[in-house]
Amino acid sequence: MQTRTYGDLFKLTSSLIGTGGQLADGEQDQLSHFINRRFQQAFDESPVWPRYLVSSEERKIALYELSGATGSTSTAVNQRYKFAGTAKGAATTPGTNVYNGYTTSDTLIYKNSSNAWVVATGVTNTLNSAGEIVFDDAGTVQFTEADAVKNDSVEAVKTWTPRAGSDILKVLTQNLIPYIGSGNSPIGDFNRIHRNRAFLNSSSLEYDFFVDFNGANILNIASSATHTAFVSYKKQFTPFAVTSAYYSSTVEVPSEFFNYIAHSVYSDFLRVQNRQEEALAEEQVAQNYLALELEKIDIRSNNNTINNRFSTYVSRQSR
Repeated sequence: MQTRTYGDLFKLTSSLIGTGGQLADGEQDQLSHFINRRFQQAFDESPVWPRYLVSSEERKIALYELSGATGSTSTAVNQRYKFAGTAKGAATTPGTNVYNGYTTSDTLIYKNSSNAWVVATGVTNTLNSAGEIVFDDAGTVQFTEADAVKNDSVEAVKTWTPRAGSDILKVLTQNLIPYIGSGNSPIGDFNRIHRNRAFLNSSSLEYDFFVDFNGANILNIASSATHTAFVSYKKQFTPFAVTSAYYSSTVEVPSEFFNYIAHSVYSDFLRVQNRQEEALAEEQVAQNYLALELEKIDIRSNNNTINNRFSTYVSRQSR
């Protein structure tokens, strides 16, 4: 997709302001803040800007969140966990599920050779082609299932014995897609979530979900054996990080936002100078540029299924 440079944007905006040259240092800093403000405003206008849209990306579902550990290992233990594979090795019960941490990936939940669930830190392992977790080092066990009858699932464990101290481990079950996933770009806004890869030749079950501070909570998941989902989302907003040499910066500016930012920032400067009528007129010019870009999205969206759409006997529109 086409881009322009931040330096070009700065020069155009300065020309609109009518300085006849470069702005003073303080004004340059003020202008940079105005640019980021208007950049985010344009970014927020649509959930499906093509530049920031990611379609049907496979994401691991966070199935558990552990808490209650204290001491030096608390950070490694108290985190979310996703399905990693099935166990293989003498220290494990082969074929049983293994879960690893989202933030500290060498902390694992697995069944030991006595069929008891354990939470261990510092585990070294490899994933083979069969999806099995081959244990090289079983790590340091921090918690062990103490129930007399061993459970098939982590959430069914009633009593955990800590390696030391009197920590009480708490296990929260969830079906969560976090905003930040291991090896993936951060998610800004969730659009749609499917069971399988969507928008191909065959249809795919679409999940209902609600969003909270942690991410998207999937409702009515297909089965307990479902460990991934395919997420269509908008990338996280990242403001321009230019703090000096504004006029010569080569930082890329999305071309679809270029004219809107320039004219809307000029409008902001007019407001600072209390030239309200001129500011309103310039704001309208900026909005016209943005409306043209949004219209392109509407035309495309009415012919695809990235956004939800509905049909009546007279029209079909995205919603």
